[in-house]
Amino acid sequence: QAQLVESGGGLVQAGGSLRLSCAASGRTFSRNAMGWFRQAPGKEREFVGTISWSGRSQRYADSVKGRFSISRDNAKNTVYLQMNNLKPEDTAVYYCAAHSGGNLLPDSASDYDYWGQGTQVTVSS
Repeated sequence: QAQLVESGGGLVQAGGSLRLSCAASGRTFSRNAMGWFRQAPGKEREFVGTISWSGRSQRYADSVKGRFSISRDNAKNTVYLQMNNLKPEDTAVYYCAAHSGGNLLPDSASDYDYWGQGTQVTVSS
């Protein structure tokens, strides 16, 4: 059974950095675009960024552009979200997801077929 598992979340001070990982098991996602989303308490799940299957293309939400970057290691079936210069408003549960289309870079959660369970990121001021 296909599974995505996020890790790397935690508590960090504003201005700090965290690197989230999303490890896939049960099947390979090397031909899938992979996305990151986040959901803060009382808010809807929002798009953070996505990366093409090859890793050559990425797309980011304006709120994280220049601070966050997504990379992937298809040999390890793992996707990463590097978060720098974190702000309190980045506090949320972060989810990775897999899109069945390899080259598209969708920003809608409904376009993603597989989801992880999420990892909490808390940024203190």
